[in-house]
Amino acid sequence: MTSASTYNEGIYKSDLVRRVSRWMEATPHPQVAIEISPERVAGARFARTGSLHGFAIENLPAGALVPSAVETNMANAAAVKSAVSTVCTRLGAKDEDVALLLPDPVIRVFVQHFDDFPRTSEEAIPMLRWKLKKSVPFEVDETLLSYMRQAPRVDGVDVVTAIARLRIIREYEGLVEQAALRPGVVLSIALAAISILEDQRPTLLARVSGTALTTAIVRQGVLAGYRCTELPTHAGSVTPQMLLEEIFPLAAYYQDTWQEGIQAVRLAGLGKRLQEFVGPLEEEFKCDARSLLNAAVSDGRLNDAGRSLADRELEGLVGWMLHRS
Repeated sequence: MTSASTYNEGIYKSDLVRRVSRWMEATPHPQVAIEISPERVAGARFARTGSLHGFAIENLPAGALVPSAVETNMANAAAVKSAVSTVCTRLGAKDEDVALLLPDPVIRVFVQHFDDFPRTSEEAIPMLRWKLKKSVPFEVDETLLSYMRQAPRVDGVDVVTAIARLRIIREYEGLVEQAALRPGVVLSIALAAISILEDQRPTLLARVSGTALTTAIVRQGVLAGYRCTELPTHAGSVTPQMLLEEIFPLAAYYQDTWQEGIQAVRLAGLGKRLQEFVGPLEEEFKCDARSLLNAAVSDGRLNDAGRSLADRELEGLVGWMLHRS
């Protein structure tokens, strides 16, 4: 969506995952996407057909960006602005729309069930703000909110809602605006990465970035669960037991609600430590556990250009590329 409509209608409205039916309404398809994480700024330019034209990466100084849903994210604004400017220059990006892929903690995502749900956004948005008032650490009146309906497990309506603090989103939009770009789409990296999942069976995604862990469960076109939590330590020091303890609540909820177990686990953000986690996760869930990006490569869903992004663990940009194509 365009930046102007972002203010009016919400931060995430997209059919991003083909297999996640009616995930969101159609969005614009900017040819430039910028993925921003605590460690780096990465950008890619795509052709209208979805093929990759090129990409650029700039590392950030430690502590320059601290993702938060509440507090200022730019601890070293000059360093982050410089990295964004350099990436945009290398991509030849100027005076055009851009897709912004933000750290997961910035955007809160909820999956809720309703016996009945309003048909118009004029009625639905105030109701969702009221329902989420006690679930977010900021005043709901100063937020951007977007939602979509999805197929329910039982009678009624399931609704996926994305909500973020306006002031925080404006920090990120300002980064690309100072580079003479227009924020056309704004979503979290994990939501972009969900398009990489094969969802014919209940699949759990666990994505680690900094001290944040995002867990999502996708099942036959439905987002069955989503949780973003703070780990007790940085990704480089997290242990398999720590990861399991954080994943377990959502997995247990899914088992109790859907009366079936997880049948595949996909991991992101663990880098060279991946194999430390595969065994414990496979033992716990009794299914295969693999790298999210390696699974997509081995399944033949990524071309050479996509593999070049996967090799650098840019799952947000890979997800956006699959969305565009």
